[in-house]
Amino acid sequence: MRRVISALAVTSCLIVGFPVVSLAQSLPGFTIFSGVRRENQLPFRLDFGGKANGWDRYRLRIPGNRLNVAVAQFTVSYPENYKGRFDTDRIEVRVRGKSIPLQEVRWDQENRVVEIFPVEPVPANTRTEIVFSNVRNPTFGGMYYFNCQVQTPGDVPLLRYVGTWILSIT
Repeated sequence: MRRVISALAVTSCLIVGFPVVSLAQSLPGFTIFSGVRRENQLPFRLDFGGKANGWDRYRLRIPGNRLNVAVAQFTVSYPENYKGRFDTDRIEVRVRGKSIPLQEVRWDQENRVVEIFPVEPVPANTRTEIVFSNVRNPTFGGMYYFNCQVQTPGDVPLLRYVGTWILSIT
């Protein structure tokens, strides 16, 4: 009887542990050598684990303290070796957890950039999340640096660097 109870206890611990391990693979984790200063790394989440050649949802987060100006345009650039696909109809911006209307989303594949234009400027110092749904991950895994830049309303049309998301596709 003791063997059955101990086997059942070990099995239940293993079963409960697997979802936690899977969930941990989709978070940024701890990066030692990335080339990006720690203060410039932005948090993110890959909802479906970041599996190579799989479908995913990227939640690219920008803390409020990183947006010290209002934002009229978000620009997300990605590296040349990233061969994934985005669905521009399924890109949204969430401010303080609520989705805001977008005027336009443009994906320039040649220059490897996604430009997002909200209808109303996003106020300064607000927690923001850019959600890329229905993303097809690249066929081969790797570390991909997605850079975030913003343009302020009425300002000189120059993009300001906000930070970098370091995505790991396995």
